[in-house]
Amino acid sequence: MTLPDAETLIQQLADIIRPDMTPNMVLVGMHTGGVWAAQRLHPLLDAGMPHGSLDISFYRDDFGQKGLHPTVKPTHLPFEVEDRDILLVDDVLFTGRSVRAAMNALFDYGRPQRIRLAVLIDRVEDRQLPIAADYVGAALQVPATQHIHLIQQENKTLMLKLVNL
Repeated sequence: MTLPDAETLIQQLADIIRPDMTPNMVLVGMHTGGVWAAQRLHPLLDAGMPHGSLDISFYRDDFGQKGLHPTVKPTHLPFEVEDRDILLVDDVLFTGRSVRAAMNALFDYGRPQRIRLAVLIDRVEDRQLPIAADYVGAALQVPATQHIHLIQQENKTLMLKLVNL
């Protein structure tokens, strides 16, 4: 399977998000891939728009089983969440569990007016929770034995990689 170009998907996402932007909107990337995607989206949408990052490690429903992920990152939300339009960005939507965890985390910071979800890749099969993205770069069917990873290269460009389990 050939994966689409991540940089092209970022540009396509920016183009479909732009008409829905509001002055009340903030950009929040989910660690790690969503933060990289949000960093690339930010100047394409509005360089003045407040933006931050969200770590969901402690909000995952599998935390008790897997324990603390070795690469926990700090959450950085330099704006009020209360009554804001949140544009939540993730790299790959698969089961929906990470997005659920991100929404729980955001509500600990306040009650947003709205949360919209943008993803580079929507794995259209095997959704475990009723969560759908508002903005999708590409919808793909990928075998359950494979995962899609977003990688930030040394030159800061993004690349999608298919990994066998």
